[in-house]
Amino acid sequence: RTRPSSMAANVAATPSRRQVPIVCPGHTRPLTQVYYSPITEAGSFLVSGCHDKMPMLRRGDNGDWIGTFSGHKGAVWSCVLDNEALLAATGAADFSAKVWDAITGQELQEFGHKHIVKSVEFSANRESLATAGMEGIVRVFDLTQGAVTTELHHDDKEKVTINKVVWGADGNTVMTGGSNGIVKVWDIRTNTGANEIKVDGLVMDVELSKSVGGQGDVLTVAAGKHVSMFDAGTFELLQSHEMPSCSFREEGGASLHPSGDKFIAGGGDCWVRVFDRQTGAELECHKGHHGPVRCLRYAPDGATYASGSEDGTIRLWETDPDEATA
Repeated sequence: RTRPSSMAANVAATPSRRQVPIVCPGHTRPLTQVYYSPITEAGSFLVSGCHDKMPMLRRGDNGDWIGTFSGHKGAVWSCVLDNEALLAATGAADFSAKVWDAITGQELQEFGHKHIVKSVEFSANRESLATAGMEGIVRVFDLTQGAVTTELHHDDKEKVTINKVVWGADGNTVMTGGSNGIVKVWDIRTNTGANEIKVDGLVMDVELSKSVGGQGDVLTVAAGKHVSMFDAGTFELLQSHEMPSCSFREEGGASLHPSGDKFIAGGGDCWVRVFDRQTGAELECHKGHHGPVRCLRYAPDGATYASGSEDGTIRLWETDPDEATA
Protein backbone atom coordinates (compact mmCIF):
# COMPACT_ATOMS: atom_id res chain seq x y z
CA ARG A 1 0.00 0.00 0.00
CA THR A 2 1.41 3.39 -0.98
CA ARG A 3 0.79 6.49 1.10
CA PRO A 4 -0.71 9.56 -0.60
CA SER A 5 2.05 11.92 -1.69
CA SER A 6 2.23 15.63 -2.36
CA MET A 7 3.78 16.64 -5.64
CA ALA A 8 4.65 20.15 -4.52
CA ALA A 9 8.34 19.29 -4.56
CA ASN A 10 8.08 17.80 -8.03
CA VAL A 11 6.52 20.70 -9.90
CA ALA A 12 9.83 21.83 -11.34
CA ALA A 13 9.86 19.08 -13.92
CA THR A 14 12.26 18.74 -16.80
CA PRO A 15 10.99 21.08 -19.55
CA SER A 16 9.23 19.11 -22.28
CA ARG A 17 9.69 19.81 -25.96
CA ARG A 18 6.92 21.98 -27.32
CA GLN A 19 4.41 19.78 -29.10
CA VAL A 20 2.00 20.85 -31.81
CA PRO A 21 -1.14 18.69 -31.42
CA ILE A 22 -3.71 17.77 -34.03
CA VAL A 23 -6.66 20.13 -33.54
CA CYS A 24 -10.11 18.65 -34.15
CA PRO A 25 -12.67 21.43 -34.70
CA GLY A 26 -16.41 20.99 -35.14
CA HIS A 27 -17.89 21.48 -31.70
CA THR A 28 -19.16 24.93 -30.71
CA ARG A 29 -19.46 24.60 -26.94
CA PRO A 30 -17.44 23.07 -24.06
CA LEU A 31 -16.54 19.38 -24.34
CA THR A 32 -17.79 16.95 -21.68
CA GLN A 33 -16.20 13.60 -22.58
CA VAL A 34 -13.74 12.01 -24.99
CA TYR A 35 -13.84 8.23 -25.30
CA TYR A 36 -11.81 5.77 -27.39
CA SER A 37 -13.08 2.41 -28.57
CA PRO A 38 -10.80 -0.60 -28.27
CA ILE A 39 -8.80 -1.36 -31.42
CA THR A 40 -11.09 -3.02 -33.99
CA GLU A 41 -10.41 -4.43 -37.46
CA ALA A 42 -11.00 -0.92 -38.80
CA GLY A 43 -8.84 0.74 -36.14
CA SER A 44 -9.82 2.69 -33.06
CA PHE A 45 -12.51 5.35 -32.97
CA LEU A 46 -13.02 8.45 -30.84
CA VAL A 47 -16.36 9.88 -29.73
CA SER A 48 -17.00 13.14 -27.93
CA GLY A 49 -19.82 14.63 -25.89
CA CYS A 50 -20.42 18.37 -25.87
CA HIS A 51 -22.73 21.09 -24.62
CA ASP A 52 -23.66 21.83 -28.26
CA LYS A 53 -26.00 18.77 -28.21
CA MET A 54 -24.10 17.18 -31.13
CA PRO A 55 -21.88 14.22 -30.16
CA MET A 56 -19.34 13.35 -32.83
CA LEU A 57 -17.50 10.27 -34.09
CA ARG A 58 -13.91 10.49 -35.39
CA ARG A 59 -11.03 8.29 -36.40
CA GLY A 60 -8.94 7.63 -33.35
CA ASP A 61 -5.54 7.91 -35.03
CA ASN A 62 -5.86 11.28 -36.78
CA GLY A 63 -9.09 12.79 -35.49
CA ASP A 64 -10.78 12.94 -38.90
CA TRP A 65 -14.52 13.56 -38.54
CA ILE A 66 -16.77 10.65 -39.51
CA GLY A 67 -20.23 11.70 -38.39
CA THR A 68 -22.50 13.45 -35.89
CA PHE A 69 -25.31 11.91 -33.84
CA SER A 70 -28.21 14.36 -34.10
CA GLY A 71 -31.28 14.11 -31.88
CA HIS A 72 -30.63 15.38 -28.35
CA LYS A 73 -32.34 18.57 -27.20
CA GLY A 74 -29.87 19.36 -24.41
CA ALA A 75 -26.16 19.30 -23.64
CA VAL A 76 -24.64 15.85 -24.13
CA TRP A 77 -22.71 14.99 -20.96
CA SER A 78 -21.53 11.53 -21.96
CA CYS A 79 -20.76 9.69 -25.18
CA VAL A 80 -19.26 6.18 -25.45
CA LEU A 81 -18.80 3.30 -27.88
CA ASP A 82 -19.19 -0.42 -27.43
CA ASN A 83 -16.17 -2.75 -27.70
CA GLU A 84 -16.62 -3.23 -31.45
CA ALA A 85 -17.43 0.44 -32.21
CA LEU A 86 -20.73 -0.66 -33.75
CA LEU A 87 -22.95 1.06 -31.20
CA ALA A 88 -22.73 4.46 -29.52
CA ALA A 89 -24.54 5.63 -26.40
CA THR A 90 -25.13 9.14 -25.09
CA GLY A 91 -26.50 10.75 -21.94
CA ALA A 92 -27.83 14.28 -21.96
CA ALA A 93 -29.42 17.23 -20.21
CA ASP A 94 -32.72 16.50 -21.96
CA PHE A 95 -33.23 13.76 -19.33
CA SER A 96 -32.52 10.93 -21.76
CA ALA A 97 -29.99 8.31 -22.73
CA LYS A 98 -29.87 7.15 -26.34
CA VAL A 99 -28.31 4.22 -28.18
CA TRP A 100 -27.17 4.78 -31.77
CA ASP A 101 -25.99 2.76 -34.74
CA ALA A 102 -22.38 3.96 -34.93
CA ILE A 103 -22.16 3.07 -38.63
CA THR A 104 -25.27 4.86 -39.91
CA GLY A 105 -25.83 7.36 -37.11
CA GLN A 106 -29.43 6.19 -36.70
CA GLU A 107 -31.02 6.41 -33.26
CA LEU A 108 -31.97 2.92 -32.10
CA GLN A 109 -33.27 3.33 -28.54
CA GLU A 110 -34.15 6.09 -26.10
CA PHE A 111 -34.43 5.73 -22.31
CA GLY A 112 -36.15 8.48 -20.38
CA HIS A 113 -34.90 9.68 -16.98
CA LYS A 114 -36.16 12.18 -14.42
CA HIS A 115 -33.06 14.40 -14.45
CA ILE A 116 -29.83 15.05 -16.35
CA VAL A 117 -27.92 11.93 -17.43
CA LYS A 118 -24.20 12.56 -16.84
CA SER A 119 -22.64 9.18 -17.58
CA VAL A 120 -23.37 6.09 -19.69
CA GLU A 121 -21.37 2.95 -20.47
CA PHE A 122 -21.94 -0.32 -22.32
CA SER A 123 -21.27 -3.68 -20.72
CA ALA A 124 -18.50 -5.68 -22.40
CA ASN A 125 -21.03 -7.96 -24.14
CA ARG A 126 -23.07 -4.98 -25.46
CA GLU A 127 -26.24 -6.42 -23.93
CA SER A 128 -26.60 -3.81 -21.17
CA LEU A 129 -26.19 -0.07 -20.70
CA ALA A 130 -25.47 1.58 -17.36
CA THR A 131 -26.61 5.17 -16.81
CA ALA A 132 -26.31 7.66 -13.95
CA GLY A 133 -26.52 11.37 -13.25
CA MET A 134 -28.27 14.11 -11.31
CA GLU A 135 -30.89 11.74 -9.88
CA GLY A 136 -28.19 9.96 -7.90
CA ILE A 137 -29.47 6.64 -9.27
CA VAL A 138 -27.54 4.10 -11.31
CA ARG A 139 -29.68 2.14 -13.75
CA VAL A 140 -28.85 -0.86 -15.89
CA PHE A 141 -30.91 -1.33 -19.04
CA ASP A 142 -31.25 -4.63 -20.88
CA LEU A 143 -30.80 -3.53 -24.49
CA THR A 144 -32.37 -6.67 -25.93
CA GLN A 145 -35.59 -6.05 -23.99
CA GLY A 146 -35.37 -2.25 -23.83
CA ALA A 147 -36.15 -2.33 -20.12
CA VAL A 148 -34.44 -1.36 -16.88
CA THR A 149 -33.22 -4.33 -14.82
CA THR A 150 -31.35 -2.56 -12.02
CA GLU A 151 -32.03 0.69 -10.15
CA LEU A 152 -29.80 1.63 -7.21
CA HIS A 153 -29.44 4.83 -5.17
CA HIS A 154 -25.87 6.01 -4.65
CA ASP A 155 -26.89 7.40 -1.26
CA ASP A 156 -30.20 6.76 0.54
CA LYS A 157 -29.83 9.71 2.94
CA GLU A 158 -28.70 12.67 0.85
CA LYS A 159 -29.03 13.92 -2.72
CA VAL A 160 -25.90 12.98 -4.65
CA THR A 161 -24.98 13.59 -8.27
CA ILE A 162 -23.25 10.65 -9.94
CA ASN A 163 -20.63 12.06 -12.32
CA LYS A 164 -19.33 8.76 -13.61
CA VAL A 165 -20.46 5.16 -13.94
CA VAL A 166 -18.16 2.37 -15.20
CA TRP A 167 -18.52 -1.39 -15.46
CA GLY A 168 -16.31 -3.63 -13.36
CA ALA A 169 -13.87 -5.96 -15.09
CA ASP A 170 -15.97 -9.07 -14.34
CA GLY A 171 -19.18 -7.70 -15.86
CA ASN A 172 -21.09 -8.36 -12.64
CA THR A 173 -20.38 -5.02 -10.99
CA VAL A 174 -20.75 -1.34 -11.77
CA MET A 175 -18.93 1.50 -10.04
CA THR A 176 -20.31 4.98 -9.44
CA GLY A 177 -18.39 8.14 -8.56
CA GLY A 178 -20.45 10.63 -6.59
CA SER A 179 -20.40 14.28 -5.58
CA ASN A 180 -20.15 13.12 -1.94
CA GLY A 181 -16.58 11.90 -2.50
CA ILE A 182 -17.44 8.19 -2.56
CA VAL A 183 -16.87 5.58 -5.26
CA LYS A 184 -19.37 2.78 -4.76
CA VAL A 185 -19.11 -0.73 -6.15
CA TRP A 186 -22.41 -2.46 -6.87
CA ASP A 187 -23.07 -6.15 -7.47
CA ILE A 188 -25.86 -6.10 -10.06
CA ARG A 189 -26.60 -9.79 -9.53
CA THR A 190 -27.87 -9.07 -6.03
CA ASN A 191 -28.51 -5.30 -6.41
CA THR A 192 -26.43 -4.61 -3.33
CA GLY A 193 -23.37 -2.54 -2.48
CA ALA A 194 -20.21 -4.66 -2.60
CA ASN A 195 -17.64 -2.05 -1.57
CA GLU A 196 -16.98 1.67 -1.36
CA ILE A 197 -13.96 3.96 -1.54
CA LYS A 198 -13.73 7.35 0.16
CA VAL A 199 -11.67 9.87 -1.79
CA ASP A 200 -10.65 13.52 -1.56
CA GLY A 201 -13.69 15.56 -2.58
CA LEU A 202 -16.21 15.36 -5.40
CA VAL A 203 -15.51 12.52 -7.82
CA MET A 204 -15.13 14.01 -11.29
CA ASP A 205 -13.66 11.10 -13.25
CA VAL A 206 -13.32 7.32 -12.95
CA GLU A 207 -11.47 5.10 -15.43
CA LEU A 208 -11.05 1.32 -15.41
CA SER A 209 -7.87 0.17 -17.16
CA LYS A 210 -7.62 -3.55 -17.89
CA SER A 211 -4.41 -5.61 -17.75
CA VAL A 212 -2.26 -2.56 -17.05
CA GLY A 213 1.31 -3.31 -18.07
CA GLY A 214 0.24 -6.92 -18.63
CA GLN A 215 -0.72 -7.26 -14.97
CA GLY A 216 -3.87 -6.43 -13.02
CA ASP A 217 -6.76 -4.02 -13.60
CA VAL A 218 -6.47 -0.50 -12.20
CA LEU A 219 -9.13 2.02 -11.24
CA THR A 220 -8.05 5.66 -11.69
CA VAL A 221 -10.05 8.29 -9.81
CA ALA A 222 -9.79 12.08 -10.16
CA ALA A 223 -11.38 13.80 -7.17
CA GLY A 224 -10.81 17.08 -5.35
CA LYS A 225 -7.10 17.81 -5.77
CA HIS A 226 -5.90 14.21 -6.10
CA VAL A 227 -5.48 11.48 -8.70
CA SER A 228 -5.59 8.05 -7.07
CA MET A 229 -5.07 4.53 -8.41
CA PHE A 230 -6.72 1.48 -6.86
CA ASP A 231 -6.46 -2.24 -7.49
CA ALA A 232 -9.71 -2.87 -9.38
CA GLY A 233 -10.07 -6.32 -7.81
CA THR A 234 -9.39 -5.61 -4.14
CA PHE A 235 -9.87 -1.79 -4.23
CA GLU A 236 -6.66 -1.37 -2.29
CA LEU A 237 -5.03 2.04 -2.73
CA LEU A 238 -1.95 1.76 -4.94
CA GLN A 239 -0.94 5.41 -5.40
CA SER A 240 -2.44 8.81 -4.65
CA HIS A 241 -0.90 12.07 -5.80
CA GLU A 242 -1.87 15.63 -5.02
CA MET A 243 -2.23 17.81 -8.10
CA PRO A 244 -0.77 21.24 -7.22
CA SER A 245 -1.84 22.70 -10.56
CA CYS A 246 -5.07 20.81 -11.32
CA SER A 247 -8.48 20.95 -9.71
CA PHE A 248 -11.32 18.51 -10.29
CA ARG A 249 -13.99 20.42 -8.41
CA GLU A 250 -15.77 21.64 -11.55
CA GLU A 251 -14.15 19.87 -14.52
CA GLY A 252 -11.24 17.75 -15.68
CA GLY A 253 -10.10 14.18 -15.33
CA ALA A 254 -7.23 11.72 -15.49
CA SER A 255 -6.23 8.71 -17.59
CA LEU A 256 -3.63 5.99 -17.03
CA HIS A 257 -1.26 4.99 -19.83
CA PRO A 258 -1.71 1.32 -20.90
CA SER A 259 1.84 0.58 -19.70
CA GLY A 260 0.88 1.75 -16.21
CA ASP A 261 4.01 3.92 -15.99
CA LYS A 262 2.43 7.37 -16.26
CA PHE A 263 -0.86 9.22 -16.35
CA ILE A 264 -2.31 12.40 -17.80
CA ALA A 265 -4.43 14.90 -15.92
CA GLY A 266 -6.10 18.23 -16.58
CA GLY A 267 -8.66 20.51 -15.02
CA GLY A 268 -8.95 24.08 -13.78
CA ASP A 269 -6.56 25.52 -16.39
CA CYS A 270 -5.61 25.20 -20.06
CA TRP A 271 -2.67 22.84 -19.61
CA VAL A 272 -2.42 19.10 -20.25
CA ARG A 273 0.08 17.46 -17.92
CA VAL A 274 1.83 14.08 -17.86
CA PHE A 275 2.91 12.58 -14.52
CA ASP A 276 5.00 9.66 -13.32
CA ARG A 277 2.64 7.15 -11.73
CA GLN A 278 4.97 6.02 -8.95
CA THR A 279 6.44 9.34 -7.81
CA GLY A 280 3.82 11.81 -8.99
CA ALA A 281 6.54 13.93 -10.63
CA GLU A 282 5.39 16.12 -13.50
CA LEU A 283 7.04 14.84 -16.70
CA GLU A 284 5.47 17.06 -19.35
CA CYS A 285 3.23 20.10 -19.57
CA HIS A 286 1.53 21.09 -22.83
CA LYS A 287 -0.42 24.22 -23.65
CA GLY A 288 -2.63 24.54 -26.69
CA HIS A 289 -6.17 24.89 -25.45
CA HIS A 290 -7.69 28.33 -24.98
CA GLY A 291 -10.02 27.23 -22.21
CA PRO A 292 -9.90 24.88 -19.21
CA VAL A 293 -9.35 21.18 -19.92
CA ARG A 294 -12.56 19.28 -19.19
CA CYS A 295 -11.80 15.68 -20.24
CA LEU A 296 -8.96 13.51 -21.53
CA ARG A 297 -8.09 9.90 -22.38
CA TYR A 298 -5.24 7.80 -23.68
CA ALA A 299 -5.79 5.94 -26.94
CA PRO A 300 -5.91 2.14 -26.46
CA ASP A 301 -2.42 1.66 -27.96
CA GLY A 302 -1.02 4.43 -25.74
CA ALA A 303 0.66 6.20 -28.69
CA THR A 304 -1.56 9.29 -28.42
CA TYR A 305 -4.03 10.90 -26.07
CA ALA A 306 -7.00 13.21 -26.55
CA SER A 307 -8.01 16.25 -24.54
CA GLY A 308 -11.30 18.15 -24.72
CA SER A 309 -11.68 21.72 -23.55
CA GLU A 310 -14.08 24.49 -22.77
CA ASP A 311 -12.78 26.10 -25.98
CA GLY A 312 -14.82 23.61 -28.03
CA THR A 313 -11.86 21.73 -29.52
CA ILE A 314 -10.35 18.28 -29.16
CA ARG A 315 -6.57 18.06 -29.37
CA LEU A 316 -4.63 14.88 -30.08
CA TRP A 317 -1.16 14.67 -28.54
CA GLU A 318 1.69 12.22 -29.15
CA THR A 319 2.86 10.26 -26.14
CA ASP A 320 6.46 10.05 -27.41
CA PRO A 321 6.84 12.66 -30.17
CA ASP A 322 10.60 12.09 -30.48
CA GLU A 323 10.02 8.41 -31.31
CA ALA A 324 7.23 9.27 -33.73
CA THR A 325 9.49 11.54 -35.76
CA ALA A 326 12.61 9.39 -35.55
